[in-house]
Amino acid sequence: MNILQLNFERGWRGGERQTLLCMEQFRAAGHEVALLARRGGELALRARAAGFVVHEFGNAMGVAAFLLRKRSAYDILHAQTANMLTWLALLKPYLSAPVVFTRRTAFPVPAKREARTAWKWRKVDLMVAISQAAAQEPERLGVSTQVIPSAIQPRPLDADHLQSFSQAWNLRGRLVLATAAAMTKEKDPCTLIRAVHELSRRRDDFVFLHLGAGGDSESQARSLVRELGLEEQYLFTGFQEGIEDLYRLMDGFVLSSRHEALGTSVLDAFQYGVPVVATDTGGLSEILADGRGLLCPVGDHVAMAMAMDRVLSDRVMRASMIEVARDYVRQEHDAVVMGARYLNVYAGL
Repeated sequence: MNILQLNFERGWRGGERQTLLCMEQFRAAGHEVALLARRGGELALRARAAGFVVHEFGNAMGVAAFLLRKRSAYDILHAQTANMLTWLALLKPYLSAPVVFTRRTAFPVPAKREARTAWKWRKVDLMVAISQAAAQEPERLGVSTQVIPSAIQPRPLDADHLQSFSQAWNLRGRLVLATAAAMTKEKDPCTLIRAVHELSRRRDDFVFLHLGAGGDSESQARSLVRELGLEEQYLFTGFQEGIEDLYRLMDGFVLSSRHEALGTSVLDAFQYGVPVVATDTGGLSEILADGRGLLCPVGDHVAMAMAMDRVLSDRVMRASMIEVARDYVRQEHDAVVMGARYLNVYAGL
């Protein structure tokens, strides 16, 4: 098959990582794969470095013109983001290839946008969701949805990177808790900061790393850290290349999301043997079930602090969580399995 992946995001987050991982699996299986992406975006740069053909555009009109010009060149058009699905839906009468869309969020659709969203979703030939939580809204709006969970792939350790990062942030001799998330409202960094403050009242042997880019809650989060006097314990490290290396430093991984379709950063923690504390929402409720992690009510910073304290203190519980979580991620979120599932439904189309 000749497959075109479409992702127009600027940055490098979970969806972009999954897009490239899909492309690698399809190529490994013997298919032709190309990418349509935003000019100069991180995904475009990484895909080109990996040897893929990348079609870059600076605006949506360029995207539309390309799709019309190349409408017979591909066997599958796979939108990995909602904005790309919008263009495929609008151009659907002129396209010859089947359209696939992967929904990577679990946000409820606002009532005022239901009709427009349902119209767009019904234009696809196959709706995919990365979790049962992400599938709920399409199913509610009458769109049949297939669940194909996201996957992760182990990366070799860069020991020099690990050591230099540890030295730069003075981590030696301290327990390390961390999150990997942008500072946006849906990730709820302020609840996380309050939880760290609560934990600091119980113990002082740890440091908390916030790995990730800024967002609409960044200024509020930074102000709260200053207000609570946490500058020495809550460290904003910014976006980090090679974040997979840094899981080896962690004694616990924490996610405070208000909405989460799946949470591939949690899957990374599973893979690298890091116990997880997260909010009981969306796909997190699914992947942390059956003893694979500790779940806390959304917005409850006291419960989150207590869970972090348990993770740092209870060695027996830690060992059990790590074992069952690692077995689960290897069985359910393998990259080769994910690629095969997509190729199977592509072939069906």
